[in-house]
Amino acid sequence: MTKKIEIKVSLQVFPKSEWTAEDGDLITKAEQVLENAHAPYSNFLVGAALLLENGETFVANNQENVSFPVGVCAERAVLSYAMGNRPNVRPVKLAIVAKRRQDAQLATVTPCGLCRQTINEYEIKFGHPIEILMLNPAQEILKASGIDQLLPFRFNDLNS
Repeated sequence: MTKKIEIKVSLQVFPKSEWTAEDGDLITKAEQVLENAHAPYSNFLVGAALLLENGETFVANNQENVSFPVGVCAERAVLSYAMGNRPNVRPVKLAIVAKRRQDAQLATVTPCGLCRQTINEYEIKFGHPIEILMLNPAQEILKASGIDQLLPFRFNDLNS
């Protein structure tokens, strides 16, 4: 008999009037580094801000190079920097904002597959989900409670 494996995923949507101060601060920090992205090939700018359990916040943006699409996404850049400098401090929340260089309006973005797997690695390391905040053009935060909401069949889940 055929067996079906089904997983329910969801995101919460928060209008700006319902943002927490902590979420708003993290989104603002991600927006502040957005324009500094080095994206001369795609012209797609991404900013990220990571809150650690000790209250520290790190920021980064995407960094492309001439051998495009090789480069570093903002999410992986900020996680790598934070974990390289604070390897034993748990990441709590990750905020992501993005836009096309020529657009005034933000783009709705979620982490790419490689970034999703990277987030998963740190969730495994610390045994705790990382909240993911994604800002859309309507100034709403799309909030995932952990990477399982964006990557339900993660690489470490192949035998479950």
